[in-house]
Amino acid sequence: MTADSGPVPRQGGAPDVSQATLFGELLEDSADDLYEHAPCGYLSTLLDGQIVKINKTLLGWLGHTREQLVGRRRFSDLLTVGGRLYHETHFAPLLRMQGELGGVALEMRTAEGTRLPVMVTSVLKTDDAGRPLLIRTTVFDARDRRAYERELLRARQEAERDRERLKRLVATLQRSLLPPVLPRVPGMEIAAHYHIASPDQVGGDFYDVFPLGDDRWGVFLGDVCGKGAGAAALTSLTRYTLRAAAAHDPAPLKVLRTLNTVLRQEYTDDEMRFCTVIFGLVVPDGDGFAVTLASGGHPPALLLRADGGARYLQTPEGLLIGVLAEARFSAVETRLGPGDTLLLYTDGLTEARTGDGGRYGDEALLAFAGGLAPITPPAVVAATAELLGTFGAGLDDDTALLALGVPARSADQV
Repeated sequence: MTADSGPVPRQGGAPDVSQATLFGELLEDSADDLYEHAPCGYLSTLLDGQIVKINKTLLGWLGHTREQLVGRRRFSDLLTVGGRLYHETHFAPLLRMQGELGGVALEMRTAEGTRLPVMVTSVLKTDDAGRPLLIRTTVFDARDRRAYERELLRARQEAERDRERLKRLVATLQRSLLPPVLPRVPGMEIAAHYHIASPDQVGGDFYDVFPLGDDRWGVFLGDVCGKGAGAAALTSLTRYTLRAAAAHDPAPLKVLRTLNTVLRQEYTDDEMRFCTVIFGLVVPDGDGFAVTLASGGHPPALLLRADGGARYLQTPEGLLIGVLAEARFSAVETRLGPGDTLLLYTDGLTEARTGDGGRYGDEALLAFAGGLAPITPPAVVAATAELLGTFGAGLDDDTALLALGVPARSADQV
């Protein structure tokens, strides 16, 4: 039976009021009840702020009676000192200008003197001519929201502290994977730089210069796959293996073969780990140094000559280290004379994104280096580090730089 078909009989046969009548009575009853017991506070004030109407919800929050407030107090009287100042200097003037103001955080003071955080929305009621008559205000209890905001702030502060601790841990671990100081090699200048792409993750780039006895020196620079703890462990193993292998036999190709064997034994095919490395043997040679470089999948070194210009020392057959059991590596020999500089770098430099969306690339780096030569190792490292800074967010990988060079002859030595 529908609502329009007459009274709805109750159980036992007694007739009842129609649904439409009952619905109308509920609506009539709920209008006043909704105002008084709404889940938010309502109050109306004159233009000077004097309270003329307030609902039971807000009275209950504040602990006042209607007689204590209506016609006796202003809305601003219910606010804290800071809230009154804000109301008089900002809230009220903006409301008069705009006719409506919403979502303003204030604090009200209860009858017991406690603070009640609230969110306030006010609207000017006007007559047909647009003249303001009174102010209607809705008040929302913001205690739960404030508690949430405080908890969110506390959690954010704790997260920031955790991140700072993580940064310090990462920085400490990163430093442990690099030589604390570069050695002094008689007759040679050395400079290095390490750019960290993310302070939250340990990178996989590394370098080192170390003595091998008989005036020979080992030099290496490389990059392991991945980031984080796994990359740090691989970096540590790689550095230790390179040093140990060079101490046994410093021939660069044999050093890389030993490293390849160790990585293949340490990691299975299911968790394959690999790296790129360029290893060099540096031996005094008259007024300069003889250098033999072997590469395992690493970008070629740059030779910046004393007479100007630059060129790559290509090692095209060098494969990634740790991938194949019988990997082939290639070597190249050169000599550093007075004024010559050798620059080793990781691919974070050439893989950096430029403003046009492309990669910086080998040709751009060669042109850059050629414009610098002749140059000392500290100067070329400083210039390249400055170049790294120009990439901004385009430099998303760690980058290591290591430069070796022979000081140029002074005028009286020529």
